[in-house]
Amino acid sequence: MLIFELFWNWNWTPRIGSDLYIFCVCLQNPKTAAAVRSMVKDRAMSELQKCFGARMEFGTAGLRAAMGPGVSCMNDLTIIQTTQGFCAYLEQCFTDLKQKGVVIGFDARAHPPSGGSSKRFACLAASVLISRGVPVYLFSDITPTPYVPFTISHLGLCAGVMVTASHNPKQDNGYKVYWANGAQIIPPHDKGIAAAIEQNLEPWPKSWDTDGALQSSLLSDPYQEIHREYCKTIQQHCFHRELNKNSEVKIVHTSVHGVGHIFVQAAFKAFDLHPPYAVEQQKDPDPEFPTVKYPNPEEGEGVLTLSFALADQEGATVILANDPDADRLAIAEKQESGQWRVFSGNELGALLGWWIFQCWKLQKGEGKASIKDVYMLSSTVSSKILRAIAVKEGFHFEETLTGFKWMGNRARELMDQGKNVLFAFEEAIGYMCSPAVLDKDGVSAAAIAGEFVSYLASKNITLSHQLRSIYEEYGYHISKNSYFICHNQDTIKQMFERLRNYDGENSYPKECGGFAITAVRDLTTGYDSNQPDNKAILPTSKSSQMITFTFANGGVATIRTSGTEPKIKYYTELCAAPGNSDLNQLKTELDNLVDAIVEHFYQPEKNNLTPRPE
Repeated sequence: MLIFELFWNWNWTPRIGSDLYIFCVCLQNPKTAAAVRSMVKDRAMSELQKCFGARMEFGTAGLRAAMGPGVSCMNDLTIIQTTQGFCAYLEQCFTDLKQKGVVIGFDARAHPPSGGSSKRFACLAASVLISRGVPVYLFSDITPTPYVPFTISHLGLCAGVMVTASHNPKQDNGYKVYWANGAQIIPPHDKGIAAAIEQNLEPWPKSWDTDGALQSSLLSDPYQEIHREYCKTIQQHCFHRELNKNSEVKIVHTSVHGVGHIFVQAAFKAFDLHPPYAVEQQKDPDPEFPTVKYPNPEEGEGVLTLSFALADQEGATVILANDPDADRLAIAEKQESGQWRVFSGNELGALLGWWIFQCWKLQKGEGKASIKDVYMLSSTVSSKILRAIAVKEGFHFEETLTGFKWMGNRARELMDQGKNVLFAFEEAIGYMCSPAVLDKDGVSAAAIAGEFVSYLASKNITLSHQLRSIYEEYGYHISKNSYFICHNQDTIKQMFERLRNYDGENSYPKECGGFAITAVRDLTTGYDSNQPDNKAILPTSKSSQMITFTFANGGVATIRTSGTEPKIKYYTELCAAPGNSDLNQLKTELDNLVDAIVEHFYQPEKNNLTPRPE
C-alpha cells in the first residue's frame, strides 16, 4: 500500500498499466521490484516519473528502450503486455495463426541490475503466444537478426519477433516485429498492434509460465534447420568458388561482442572462402561491450582499433565488421600509404550494387528481355549512385522512405509481380544482398564481400580502385552525413517549423548560404515542389520530421529526426556527371554546402545542439 499511497499523495494519476506493473513486478521480478521500492523510499519523484510517466510507444520499429523498471522501459511486464497485444492483433489478422505460428529470435544482450535479457524476454514472448495455442519457433541460442525474417519465409509463418537493440548502448533492448511477408511491419500494422497492446495490459493467466511454455508441444527449436538452410540458400550468390578456394587475400572479421562470429565463419565456409581472422577480444558475445564506447561499426575507426592491430599483425588488407546483431556490415581496406580507409555506407552501396549486377550479368547474360525485370532499391537519404548505374545499364531503380521496412515490403511487392530484386541498401551500412532475407543482412553481405575482394585481388585491383572506376564510369557521388544531438523536442519542432516558414508563412528557403535551392520535398507535411500538384509521392508521416532540399549545383540534402535516438541527422550528396572527376573540387564544394546548411538551417549555438562526438 505504501507505493500507491505515496503516488496519490504526490497527485500522481496512475494508469492501469502502472498499477498492474507495480503489483505484478513485486510478485514476479525481485530486481525490478527492489528498484521501484528504492525509488519510493528515496522519494525519487523524477526517476519515478521517468519510469512510469509515459508508456513506450510501439511503432514500425517495434520497441526500443532501456531495460529497467516501469512502463517506459523494457522489462518482463512490458514484454508480456506487448506480446499480448501482438498476439491479439495476429488473431484478428490470421485465421490460420494456430496452424502456422510465429518465430522468435534473440541476441546476447543482458542487464543484470534489472534481471532483463534478450533470452528472458524471448521466453516470455513465447510463453504468451503458447498460452493462446499459437505454435512458436523459439531459437535455442543467439542468432543474427536476419535469421528471423528468413525463418518466416522459409517456414511460411504468420510473423516473427527479434529481441535486439542492434547497435544501441548496452542498457538498451528492443522488440522488432516482422510480418508474414518476411519484411518488417509498416502501417497500419503498427497502429493496430499498439491499440491491441492498450487493450491487453493485464497479464493473462499463463503469460508468466515460461517453464510450462518451454515444455509445451507447441514449442519448436528451428536453430539447426534454419542455420543449415540459410547457409545453403546464400550459396546461390557464390559465383567464383574455385577462385575463393585459391585466394590468398587475408581478411579480418569482428563481431563487436555480438552474435556474428560463428555465422560469418559459416557463411565464408559456404562460399569456400578461407576463414577470416577473428578479433579474439571481440568475437564472443558480451553484453557489456567492454572494448568499445559505442558498439556500432558505423562510428568508424574507434570501433575498429583492435581490428586494425590484428590485420597489421597478420598482414591482412581488408576488415569486415558486423554490428552486435549482425544485420549491418562495415568494411575497411588498407591503402598503399599504410593507412586504413573505412568506407562509408554509400560507398559500400556503390561497390556491392555494382558487384551484384556484374554477377547477375555473368549468370544471366545481358539480354534485354531479362534486364527489364531487374530492380535495385535504396532509401531516399542514401546515395543515388544506383540510379546512375541503372540509367546506363537498363535496369530499374526505386527509392523508398528511410528504413529497411520500406525496402523489404517494396521488394516483396516487386517479387510477387515476378520481378528480380537484386540489391537494396541504406547509407547506415545496411545491405540486402539476397532476396531470401527481406531486410538488411550483415552475414550474407560479409560472404559476398569476401568473394568480391578475392575476385578483385585476382585482378590486382583494390576496393578503393574499383570504387574510383565506378565513379568515373557513372559519375562521382560523394556524400557527407552526420548529426546533432538534441533532447529538447520543442527545439526540434521549432527548428523544422522555421524551415517551413522561412520567408513568411508556408514558404521554404530559396537559398542557403549562397547555394540556390531548386526543389523542396517535405515528407512530414506531404509537400513536394517537384510534383505538378505539389504533393509528395512517397508516404508521409506527421510523427517524424523530414525535409529534402535539392540544390542547383547537383547537391541534395535531407534533414530528419531519428526514430530511436535524440538526433537531428543530415544526409548530403553531390552528384556529378561522368567526366567531372576533379574530386578535390567536388569535396570542397560539398564541404561548403554542409557548412552552410549547419550555419543557416541547424543554427547549433542558438538551438543548443551538441555535435556528433568524434
